[in-house]
Amino acid sequence: MLVEEVMTRNVVTIDSNDTVYDACKTYSEIKVGSLVVMNRDMIVGIITERDIIERAILQKKNPTKTKIREIMSPHIKTIHALAPIEKAVQIMKENNIKKLPVILNNDIVGIITETDISQTVEFFSEALEELTKLYNESKEDIEKILERWGNILYNLKGLKKSVEPKKLQMIEK
Repeated sequence: MLVEEVMTRNVVTIDSNDTVYDACKTYSEIKVGSLVVMNRDMIVGIITERDIIERAILQKKNPTKTKIREIMSPHIKTIHALAPIEKAVQIMKENNIKKLPVILNNDIVGIITETDISQTVEFFSEALEELTKLYNESKEDIEKILERWGNILYNLKGLKKSVEPKKLQMIEK
């Protein structure tokens, strides 16, 4: 399964020069878990509600004067839309992050979150259940085929050992 199949397509962005107050208004209006921080057309960071709490409110910074770039998490990790979700999980685990912007043709096209990934569990469970059912239905047929081919291969192996090398060479020619 690819990242683009499970990502959230509506990415909410904010300019790095906007204020913490602007971010709070956006959170209040749109109800998202994070904002991708942009500087012109480039992703430069991400800001979460936790960033606002820890880096602005608890530091007693003025929300109407403090710029997003001052409290955002920089050096943001991204993932390509056509990457497998396992790669997204790996990046998120290695970097201890919960949200990963998705890129396609140098544009941001989505964001994949722990919630998006957790929702794929049902899909994989259903697929595994179908495969198990198919295996159980065809198990008897597969065992018969393997038994028949196994006997043929065993007999051919035995034939090779029992034929003298000269006779075997004649058969090969």
